[in-house]
Amino acid sequence: MWMYLGLLAALFLGLHNLCKKHAVHGNEVFPVLFGTIGSGFLLLLPFFIGSVYYPEYTKQIGFHITSISWETHGFIFIKSIIMTASWVLAYQALKHLPITIVTPIRSAGPFFTFIGAILIYQERPNFLQWIGFFLIIFSVLLYSKIGKKEGINFKRNKWIFAIIGATFLGASSGLYDKFLIQSLALNPQTLQFWFCGYTTLILLGILSITWFPNTKKRKEFTWRWTIIAVGILLQAADYFYFKALQDPDALIMLLSAIKRSQILIAVVIGGLVFKEKNKRKKLVPLFGIMMGVFLILYS
Repeated sequence: MWMYLGLLAALFLGLHNLCKKHAVHGNEVFPVLFGTIGSGFLLLLPFFIGSVYYPEYTKQIGFHITSISWETHGFIFIKSIIMTASWVLAYQALKHLPITIVTPIRSAGPFFTFIGAILIYQERPNFLQWIGFFLIIFSVLLYSKIGKKEGINFKRNKWIFAIIGATFLGASSGLYDKFLIQSLALNPQTLQFWFCGYTTLILLGILSITWFPNTKKRKEFTWRWTIIAVGILLQAADYFYFKALQDPDALIMLLSAIKRSQILIAVVIGGLVFKEKNKRKKLVPLFGIMMGVFLILYS
């Protein structure tokens, strides 16, 4: 069951990435990010209020937000810091790079999660899983050659390093999620609500320094409906992902790989919508990544 929940998370993540590209295109990154996380927080706020005043009803519908200790709040705040850094780097890279380059690099995230799962959680891969992960990494390297044809030098372009940093931090957060969900026994909606709340506060602090005082940057910001859509789709993806992690049999390294199937939506549909270059050539490494994911699932 947890694998099907992972596939649902991948579906919403793929749609989320398309909306995110539209939201940040030619736009100010920090207010867009603040708007998406703030939208997610407002989406969950009624469930928090309901959990306080109508606890039996929220428990009945499966969206009760439980009371947690200050120590647990601290653990969630750490996740907010990690993901804020990851998102800031990812949004900046997405603003300056084609989605068909950014998404495949992000697909290397399962490799970092894979290593962490072995070292931290003692998850043991088999031979086919090893092949699958290295196939994903090799396919990402093929994208670097295609990227050069679009004027993107992977060794000198700072946005490439930004998206690699974002990928590493995102993978670290994924490993941390297993600790939060399984070791601390947090339910998905509780983790999502407080995570969104703390992340909104962190971004508000960043905006107060970098954006609010700057009149020129404020004028450059354009509100788009996709900002709200990104927030809603992200919460839907996270909910199914966290539900999958609640299963004690769930393997974080396989869940991370399953989520990469979002690349099919991002590269194929995204390439058509945003009319990006070399779409046919990008199908070759795309096939390699999908084969890597398939080998992991098949094994």
